Amino acid sequence: MNKLSFRKQLFTVGVFVRINTKRFFRDRLALFFTLVFPLIFLFVFGSLNSGGGNVSFNVAIINHSKSQFATDFVKQSQDSKILKVNNSITSLDQAKDKMGRSELDATIVLPENFGDVQTGQNYPSGEAEVIYTQNNQASASALTSVLNTQFKSINNSLVPTVTPFTVKGTQLNENSLSAFDYTFAGLLGFSLIGMGIFGPLNVFPELKKMGILRRLSTTPLHVWQYFLATMIGQAAIGIISFAALFIVAIFVFHLDVVGNWLELLGFLLLGMITILGIGLALGGWAKNERQAAPLSNIIVFPMMFLSGTFFPRYLMPDWLQHISAFLPLTPIIDGIRLIATEGKQFVDILPQIGLTGAWLVIIYIIAFRVFRWE
Repeated sequence: MNKLSFRKQLFTVGVFVRINTKRFFRDRLALFFTLVFPLIFLFVFGSLNSGGGNVSFNVAIINHSKSQFATDFVKQSQDSKILKVNNSITSLDQAKDKMGRSELDATIVLPENFGDVQTGQNYPSGEAEVIYTQNNQASASALTSVLNTQFKSINNSLVPTVTPFTVKGTQLNENSLSAFDYTFAGLLGFSLIGMGIFGPLNVFPELKKMGILRRLSTTPLHVWQYFLATMIGQAAIGIISFAALFIVAIFVFHLDVVGNWLELLGFLLLGMITILGIGLALGGWAKNERQAAPLSNIIVFPMMFLSGTFFPRYLMPDWLQHISAFLPLTPIIDGIRLIATEGKQFVDILPQIGLTGAWLVIIYIIAFRVFRWE
């Protein structure tokens, strides 16, 4: 192949890049699912996981005591960030009704003698009761521990005690991953699925149905040229989508990207090209939407739920972690997380790069073999 012929082939690739990109930006549905839909997921999951690990309990306080100590305790509880007190509940029956509908985690009952000064002592005392339902045992146990800690502090201020054994905490000068760090890397993987798989899967069967790909097969256009044009166009669209996700994550949810931006971009493009190969294989093989949809679900859903897209893989059983580690999306999400939130470099994520590269070769061999113009 001479240089002139190769330049003509690259020119053809450039033409199809422009055609595919224009088609994408004219398709409102594709714009929504590629650019807007991942942002919606980012806001939803970011809001759920950006609370900084704060724990709170929805409770009601039934105060049967008239002591000043009980009154002060109720007021302090209402001002607490840990306890969200429902002030509209004034009786235990109301509280039981709310707990039965899971609108309350527990009810704190202060008996009549709570906070009274008993005979022979010069300090107030009493026992608070935490009432809960069977479905809220975990929350009630945690709430009881919180209240015990608060009362221990009060007891120490009222009655000095000897503490032969103590414990101290030492903070490491290292950052640990937050729930949002895991979520964001997974959402990038979710965005990759949307662009890389559902993009070609929606376009190719439609082009076959309209007879466009069949007419292209009669031209000197090669499959590799069409694939390359699709890859370049999707990469450009992907950069725009990723930029939007990073901007929102950084400025709204305070994501701290500690890794090298160029290495992160390079690995994202590698992951995008790999996942795109799945879309090219499925879309190129399927004659119509009826063939494409079931097969795509078989491939996409295991990756979405087992690759760490929506929740960390360490929550899975060990045997399932070992299996899911070899899914195509898993090393991509792990690599993104290691670079963006842990500051790892390419030399540190060679296993993820190697596994992703292996999948890239396998997927594109399959894509070229199963592709059909009609």
